[in-house]
Amino acid sequence: MFPLPEKGSACKRMNLFLRWMVRKDELDFGLWKEISTSKLVIPVDTHIARISRLLNLTKRKNADWKMAEEITSKLKKYDVEDPIKYDFAICHIGIRKLKF
Repeated sequence: MFPLPEKGSACKRMNLFLRWMVRKDELDFGLWKEISTSKLVIPVDTHIARISRLLNLTKRKNADWKMAEEITSKLKKYDVEDPIKYDFAICHIGIRKLKF
């Protein structure tokens, strides 16, 4: 019933829920103040996986927990305190099929 990263899951829904509850902006509720945004892991779906490969944020083929960690680690080079703030933009590049 619950996804397990050690069995290959990227835990997208869990990471997305954590993003909503921890981050505070126009998209996210930010109700959980006790957790630092620097601890969040990007919720990986097909759009995040594909665009992240194109942006060289990951070399991995499978959208799994290791991919989520790798992308998050690369995004921390741009903002160590809130690397997940790029999630919405990356995802919507894929959803809208934008060229870049």
